[in-house]
Amino acid sequence: MSHHPYRTFRTTVARITALSPHFTRITLQGDDLAHFGTDGLDQRIKLIIPFADGSVTDVGQFDETQSMTEWYRRWRELPDDKRNPIRTYTIRSPRPEAREIDIDFVLHGTEGPASAWATGARVGDALAVVGPDSRSDQQGGGIEWRPGAATSVLIAGDETATPAICSIVEALPAHAVGEVCIEVPTEADALELTAPEGVNVRWLARGSGAHGVRLSAAVHEWGVRRGARGADTAKETLSEPDADEVLWEVPEAVDGGEYAWLAGEAGTITALRRHLVRDLGIDRRSVAFMGYWREGRAEAS
Repeated sequence: MSHHPYRTFRTTVARITALSPHFTRITLQGDDLAHFGTDGLDQRIKLIIPFADGSVTDVGQFDETQSMTEWYRRWRELPDDKRNPIRTYTIRSPRPEAREIDIDFVLHGTEGPASAWATGARVGDALAVVGPDSRSDQQGGGIEWRPGAATSVLIAGDETATPAICSIVEALPAHAVGEVCIEVPTEADALELTAPEGVNVRWLARGSGAHGVRLSAAVHEWGVRRGARGADTAKETLSEPDADEVLWEVPEAVDGGEYAWLAGEAGTITALRRHLVRDLGIDRRSVAFMGYWREGRAEAS
């Protein structure tokens, strides 16, 4: 039997661990997770959020003979009251040998379906996870961290990017050098993170300030220390994105030099990418930027 690169895993909540005031780790278990792809890093997955009564509409998502494209089309055709929300997350830690995965949730109230589910989750609750199947001969994708032979890295993001950033940093080689800037809601949200000696990690508490201000300031400070050098930006043209455009550009692995990975609120990340390329002269082909969300707008499923 051939296997699609992505499949839907049946899981249940095994453990719930409060990490900080705004971060909760939910450990999911399931026999099928023995086949969960173990790429780690910033591996994206989809969560099919149950309705309040715990139900999930069957559109064939658990049928391994169907591709995600097939069942997703049927899901889109459902009426609103039958269409379970689908949200994008990153894996914090996969442990297929133990048939477990960890997902770190940012808790920001109960208005959003994923945060609401995580806030009320209990051991034994079911959750459907769409992720890579390790048995597939096809590349599943969903990993944007591609530093190639870069000699130094800049990693910057907000709380929505924190699980991916932590996974990336913990996978860096011992000789890695660079800067990591993470904006989180409060000082108490700074998580334990082991980084190579040459990598400086800065946790930036937002407090009552506006979203993205501290992150932007930290990256600009890094730029001052670095100095303007590198690519000739005279020919660089960065078009301003449309309000409805998906802000996502990921270059292939770079040959050397610097590599920047930016993720989080779209407006903040776009401005930072513009600063790196236009002001600091970093080659745009060495900058990966991903708008995980846009302030004032719900995620499109």
